Amino acid sequence: MKPIQTKAFKKVPHFKNEDAERRFWSTHDSAEYLDWSQAAKNPSLSNLKPSTHTISLRLSDSLLGDIKRIAHKRDVPYQSLMKIFLTEEVRRQEAA
Repeated sequence: MKPIQTKAFKKVPHFKNEDAERRFWSTHDSAEYLDWSQAAKNPSLSNLKPSTHTISLRLSDSLLGDIKRIAHKRDVPYQSLMKIFLTEEVRRQEAA
């Protein structure tokens, strides 16, 4: 019986940010860096958070004040409340 040879994998570099990692993997074969035979068949990605983007949004003082008051009553940050409102409306629009 032949002994099983283990392949030497290259070390995955440390990436400065997601863009650098994306550029790296777009030009490199992951099979040279990772032993896919050891990969989980159904991985759990429960801690995965979606990427976010910062935007600027101009609101009237009165609208922003109203949003802040509602957020205070609900005991949530006003920016989080705005994301909730936007998410709910987008879902409503997509369902229509």
